[in-house]
Amino acid sequence: MRVAAIWFPDWPIQAVQDVSGPVAIVQHHRVKVCSAQARREGIRREMKVRAAQAVCPQVTVIEDDPDRDGRMFSALAASFDDVAASVEVVRPGLVVIDLAAAAKFHGSESAALEMMLDAAARKGIDAFAGAADEIATAIIATRSNTVVDPEGSRAFLSVQPIESLAAEVALGVDPELVRSLSQLGVRTLGELAELPSTAVATRFSAAGLLAHRIARAAPDRRVAPELPMADLAVAVTPEEPIERVDAAAFAARKMAAALHSKLAAIGQNCLRLKIVAELADGTRVERIWRTREALTEAATADRVRWQLDGWLTNGGAGEITSLILEPLELAAPEPVGELWRDGTNTDIARRVVERVQSTLGSDAVVQPVRVGGRGVAERIALVPFGEQLPETKEASWPGAIPAPLPARLHPAAQVTLIDEHANRIIVNAEALLSSVPYALRWGSQYYLVTGWAGPWPVALPQRVARLQVVGKREGDDVPCAWLLVWMRGRWRVEAMYS
Repeated sequence: MRVAAIWFPDWPIQAVQDVSGPVAIVQHHRVKVCSAQARREGIRREMKVRAAQAVCPQVTVIEDDPDRDGRMFSALAASFDDVAASVEVVRPGLVVIDLAAAAKFHGSESAALEMMLDAAARKGIDAFAGAADEIATAIIATRSNTVVDPEGSRAFLSVQPIESLAAEVALGVDPELVRSLSQLGVRTLGELAELPSTAVATRFSAAGLLAHRIARAAPDRRVAPELPMADLAVAVTPEEPIERVDAAAFAARKMAAALHSKLAAIGQNCLRLKIVAELADGTRVERIWRTREALTEAATADRVRWQLDGWLTNGGAGEITSLILEPLELAAPEPVGELWRDGTNTDIARRVVERVQSTLGSDAVVQPVRVGGRGVAERIALVPFGEQLPETKEASWPGAIPAPLPARLHPAAQVTLIDEHANRIIVNAEALLSSVPYALRWGSQYYLVTGWAGPWPVALPQRVARLQVVGKREGDDVPCAWLLVWMRGRWRVEAMYS
């Protein structure tokens, strides 16, 4: 197999028309993509918008719009149909093509690649080509405009930096994994390929195996249409021909829901999807979208909407009288345990979350994020699932509770701490205990104190102090441990260690 990949760098920037000078596409107040001119001025991805504007005051800031990116690229991708038969859109800005078939038709690989780049040529739009025996290798090769010789993928990849795995989101490699490998001293893909696959799987599980397969140029899927699965195809013929974008969006959501209902019934996920439209003049247009991760219902609806929008807006397709979705490649879901346990299928978890959020609102599902703080509760922030995580800053946090931290929070139940003379223990003005703890009473239960540490005072809007206490009831072999907080002249249980 020979694969050609055509990459349009910084596609969201190129999709924006009639904008000159440094440009930054932003999402959640951070730079998602920036133009080459903006990078020369010092702007980088993930930079805060204010910081980017401080570095380059003349930068043009544009809000991220995936619909615009998909719509503009769908029209550009149609240009490849004139020079190649098997064209698949991986994402807006990246396509893969069956190079062997195209080379056979045009006479050679170089002639086919030249025809592909000519088809992609547009004023103000850059494109790079790469070729190799595998899809992943061809995608990496686009970064250097390289045509890898047949059976030369392993040698080409061996000198590529490990960071190339995270440079392209379509490869599906977690950037955190790449950072971890770099910290462990793995500098190139060749060094990663030399590691035993069992050791990589043990340390990094499925994410590590994916990176390892790419690094050693393992055989990939073919770029060629498979037999349509007629029993799973979803078709709709609207009462009125579709000629507006809003009507296309409604049809996309309806068809995505119907398709995923069929897939769920047989326990399969879709990795490659063909979108077919029949026009009022009898013409039939189609496009194949490929993904490395299984398509969710929302992702399917997005791709159908982008494609229909591109045909209606930029492609001059006219009225659409019929639509068909054909899943061309299926895969069984990953083994699923409990929803949030390690090894859970993230696609299914995300799908469940999206359904809950669509019904109850985005704030109905939150994820805990570790942030700075002194106590227990203030170290965790609950962020709506899918939103930008808050930035965590390193700080000394004087008065912070030392490790190990409690296992679970408790709803601040009141307790009494006494010394051996049955006198109540308080925290005095010098932030010291008034006596040595001897026993703790919690409701009707009494515990003898076997160990304690603190107190740690904190000057918040009101003065508080925290104390770690270990105690055991008479006759019990297993001790209990609590984190107590002194506030307004009383002791309360803030968290428990068991």
